[in-house]
Amino acid sequence: MTITGPELAVGAVSEHWADGQRSGDARYFEYTAAADPIRSGHTPKVPILSFPSALVGEHPSGLEHFDLSAQMGDAIVGVSGPATSPALLASFLHIAPGDEVHTSAVATSELHIVLRGSGRTELADGTVSWAAGDVLVFPSGAPAVHTSDGIGTGGEQSAVIYRVTDEPLLRYLGVAPAEQRFDPTRWPAADISRELDAVAADPNAANRNRVSILIAGARHPQTLTATHVLWAMFGLLPVGAVQRPHRHQSVALDLIVDCQPGCYTLVGERVDERGDIVDPLRVDWVSGAAFVTPPGMWHAHFNESGVVAHLFPVQDAGLHTYLRSLDIRFVGS
Repeated sequence: MTITGPELAVGAVSEHWADGQRSGDARYFEYTAAADPIRSGHTPKVPILSFPSALVGEHPSGLEHFDLSAQMGDAIVGVSGPATSPALLASFLHIAPGDEVHTSAVATSELHIVLRGSGRTELADGTVSWAAGDVLVFPSGAPAVHTSDGIGTGGEQSAVIYRVTDEPLLRYLGVAPAEQRFDPTRWPAADISRELDAVAADPNAANRNRVSILIAGARHPQTLTATHVLWAMFGLLPVGAVQRPHRHQSVALDLIVDCQPGCYTLVGERVDERGDIVDPLRVDWVSGAAFVTPPGMWHAHFNESGVVAHLFPVQDAGLHTYLRSLDIRFVGS
């Protein structure tokens, strides 16, 4: 919008402010009909969708976005660009041997987990090395150059990284980051494995809703999250496990790190008096694949494969926790 003297251009309407009567953009809705725009259909729901495994087939070097912006429609009205949820964008970053991939984002946070390969990322203030299983966060969407250690002479496969940013949130707000809120951080795979093994070995692990560890940063002692916006968890699904339903108001972008056929998640809008999900949708797990669990939906994990499986969900729960709106609930509580 451009102000020129006493007039303001508002779409196709030119209004005069001198008499205080600007009203062309004003709208009115009866409260009970409009208080829940998701239920009324004004705001499309976040869909439950799966994305194919990044570990299967040939993929060119670069970013492969999980773009659900068309399905969410007016949920991001007036905002152009890919989005996996209203606030987050998940992507696979493929880096073929010998290639360089340049990335940058208008985002406060970038989170990565290395699914395959090893290599380096050059940032403005230094270079960080990474290998399979490592988790990394970078602040403020700074330009980065990613390279794989493979040189392409021995049949090496591309490095594959799962990447989540909060670009859609900033596009919706019409803002850009003004400062770094945390430092670049790496959680090595060996440390993650050690901490997860300790949790799994606890005699009370079988009684817990999830066998998992949270990936947290020192700069976020209040939210206990990887960044001030992004939450991440490295979870283990034991053989024969039935991890009972829970729900939360943050969208979950669930990556399956590894599994065998027979692992799956049930998702639904409500549970019965026994705590079972009513009329659930089944999402079968595939190693290197991802799926979206919408906010407020009950979900439970099952392992009927005979082999331990691992998952890595990323959420905008850092933001929800700060706003006190996460509202996480477990069956029976």
